[in-house]
Amino acid sequence: MTAPVRFPRFFVTSPAPCPYLPGRSERKVFTELKGANADELNDALGRIGFRRSQTVAYRPSCIDCQACVSVRVVTGEFRPSSTQKRIHKRNRDLEVSICKAWSTPEQFELLQRYLAVRHPGGGMAAMDEMDFADMVEHTPVKSYVIEYREPTVDGSQGRLVGACLTDEQGDGLSMIYSFYDPQHETRSGLGTFIILDHIQRAARAGLPYVYLGYWVEGSERMQYKVRFRPMEKLGRDGWERFEPAEQASAIERAVTARKCEPASLVEGSLKDGVHGAQERYAHI
Repeated sequence: MTAPVRFPRFFVTSPAPCPYLPGRSERKVFTELKGANADELNDALGRIGFRRSQTVAYRPSCIDCQACVSVRVVTGEFRPSSTQKRIHKRNRDLEVSICKAWSTPEQFELLQRYLAVRHPGGGMAAMDEMDFADMVEHTPVKSYVIEYREPTVDGSQGRLVGACLTDEQGDGLSMIYSFYDPQHETRSGLGTFIILDHIQRAARAGLPYVYLGYWVEGSERMQYKVRFRPMEKLGRDGWERFEPAEQASAIERAVTARKCEPASLVEGSLKDGVHGAQERYAHI
């Protein structure tokens, strides 16, 4: 006799300062991913805007704000911009490897350098190596780390310049967290290249989407996500395609914001509360 499928229990966090929009507070709804059906639950929740952090699936549930919008790239129709083409050409010689979701000292050292430049004083800045291991390894779903390394003449393992913790869902790749060398001498656009690589990888695998997490209108460090076309956003009536004029306007605003923001915030990461799985939670 088949055991009955239990509907997951959902909880909400207590309000906390919003990390993206000054002067606002955030609240999340979440549930635990566990058991034999964790992958199926994660897939289903991912389609309605949830993200994974370790063994928790969560999404914003703010009382007076809906600025966080789930977005995904349509891989089969993706057309890179001229800037994205140049970034891909500049970095296409990188050696790319799919690794088990197992943290390494080399990855942690790269993460520390990334955070020190891109997000100094941010919520993840105090992470130690054990915290990083928890972030990478505590996954109940199909996850891996994609590494990006410098090529070498003799075929030996080159220097690590980028990495991304990635979930493989039934309909796409979900980029949980990416980081890279923020001060590389010759390779600009590494963050963009990692997204481009995921789009190509998903398309080759027949996966229709790459999930980028939340696009937050008004948060400069989250504007880079809207630059990948075509893109869908999750609204009240489900997923819908950005209108070309709407996305072009959003991209223009993102470019303007990028010119005005400090260098330490340019081309932010896919940080959607990844290090917040140990928050205090309240049952709905």
